[in-house]
Amino acid sequence: MTLFFRLFRPITKIAIIPPPAAPNRGGIAIVLIVRNEARHIAEWARFHHDAGVAQFIVYDNACSDGTIEVLRASLPVDALTVIPWAQPRFRTVTGREIHNQVLAYAHALMNFGPRFRWMAFIDVDEFLVPVAANSIPQAMEGLDEAAHVSLPWQMFGRGGHDTPPEGGVVANYLQRAADPFALRHGLNFKCLVDPARVTEVGVHGFAIDGRHQGVNDAGQPAAHADRTKRAFSSRARLQLNHYYTRSNAELQAKIGRGSNKSVQADKHIARVMRIVTAIEAETVEDRTAIAFLARSQPPRP
Repeated sequence: MTLFFRLFRPITKIAIIPPPAAPNRGGIAIVLIVRNEARHIAEWARFHHDAGVAQFIVYDNACSDGTIEVLRASLPVDALTVIPWAQPRFRTVTGREIHNQVLAYAHALMNFGPRFRWMAFIDVDEFLVPVAANSIPQAMEGLDEAAHVSLPWQMFGRGGHDTPPEGGVVANYLQRAADPFALRHGLNFKCLVDPARVTEVGVHGFAIDGRHQGVNDAGQPAAHADRTKRAFSSRARLQLNHYYTRSNAELQAKIGRGSNKSVQADKHIARVMRIVTAIEAETVEDRTAIAFLARSQPPRP
C-alpha cells in the first residue's frame, strides 16, 4: 500500500467507546439516512413498524420532496426521531473523505443506543423480512447471546418494470438473484448490533468488544472477513431484501445521482451495471415478504 493511498483513502470506520445500556432497555431501532424517497418511504416505514420495530431514527440528508412529512404521517409520533443531517462530503484537514453514513451511525449509537437491545442499520431500498416469525423481535429470539448479526443482501432487480408500478415495492418485485453468494459483485451485508458492545462503526460491519466477528441469523459464528464464504449463508430467521434497482427508470435516476463516495462517474456507472447484470442473470421468484405480510396482518373485513 503506497503512502499516498494511506494518507488519502476514505475513512470508513470510526472507533467509539460504547455507552452503557440503560437498565430497562429493549426492542429494536432502525437507523436510516434518507434523501428524497417520498415515493417509497411510507411503504418501507409501515412494513417495519408492523414488523415490530420500536423506533425509527432518521437522519434527514436535506430531503426536499416531502419525505419527512410522509414519514411523520406514516408512523406514530413516539416511534420517529428525525435528525437534520444535510451533509456535503466531509473531509479532514489532510483531505481524507469521511463516510457520512459512518458519522451518522456513530452518532446514533452514542446518543440513542442505550435504550435498545438491537439497532439495525439499513436503507430505504432494504427490507428486514421475518422468514417464519410474525415479527422481527420474534425472529431474533434464540440469538440472546449475540451482539452482531450479519444478514446478506438478497438482491432484487428490475423485474421487468420500466417505470415504477402501482402497488409498492414488496408486491411488484419478486425476482431476486438465485444465489447471492455467487455474485462476484454485489454481495454485502447489513447488520443488527447490540449498541452497548460496539467499539468500531462501519457501514457493513461493526467491531464488537474490539473484535471483528459475529454470527449469521442461525447463530453460526464467523469473523467478518469470512462472511462471504458459502458456509455462512443463512436466511433461517431474517431475510434482508435489497431492492437494488427497483424499476429501470429508478435505476437510471440512481446512476445519475452518482456515488455517495468520491468515485469517477464512469467507474460508478460500470460498477452499478455489473451488479445489475449479475442480479438478473439467473433469478428465482421470492415471495418471502408477501408471505410475511399475509400471516402478520389481520384480514380486512
